[in-house]
Amino acid sequence: MPRSALLLPLLLAACGASPSPTFFGATAQTTTVAGRDYTVLRKENRVQVIRHGWASPRDRDRVPEQMLIAVAQVTGCTPVVASFQGDSGERRGRITCPRGLR
Repeated sequence: MPRSALLLPLLLAACGASPSPTFFGATAQTTTVAGRDYTVLRKENRVQVIRHGWASPRDRDRVPEQMLIAVAQVTGCTPVVASFQGDSGERRGRITCPRGLR
């Protein structure tokens, strides 16, 4: 079997929304905001949000706000904006939730 045939499945697997080690075992859900898909991983009051697909430099300016919207849609909680760190591909931060959603 050619070596390239073995490499292709590995590359394709890497294209998915993979959690950071901190979020292994987290609850994951995908949502769409402004036509772009995001995966939100939640572990207690911490979240990781991952953008799917390519975003042009012009579009990347809107992505952080869309990520916060995705977090709120999926969790029903309020993102703590100042806690979010990362880039337009992946960000992590905290959420605050009403008592019933903890």
